Amino acid sequence: MVEVTFLCPDGTAVQGRGAEDTTLMELAKSLGIAGIVAECGGACACATCQVVCDEHWFAVVGPPNENETEMLEMAASTSLTSRLSCQIRLAPELHGLVVSVPEEQG
Repeated sequence: MVEVTFLCPDGTAVQGRGAEDTTLMELAKSLGIAGIVAECGGACACATCQVVCDEHWFAVVGPPNENETEMLEMAASTSLTSRLSCQIRLAPELHGLVVSVPEEQG
C-alpha cells in the first residue's frame, strides 16, 4: 500500500493508503477528499481532479504528458507543479506523497 497525504483547502490534512497501480484520483474519491470532483471519472477530459505537488514530489511524480498539459491549461488556479490526479498511478516510489488540493477545480 502507498501512503498519501492530501492537504485540503480548509487546512486539514487527510492521509490514506492506496493499492499500487490505482490512481491518486481513485484514492482521493474513496477518501471523500473535498475538491476532487473528477467529473470525467479519470479519462483526463475535465481537469476537475487537479492536485499540486511540491517541487520534490513533482520530480518523483514527473511532468504531465501532452494531453494532460492541455487539460491543465483549461483548469483554474494551476501552478508549475500541478498534475491531474487521474494521471498519477500509485507506485512504491510515491509512498509518503503529499499533494495540495486547490480551492477551485475545472
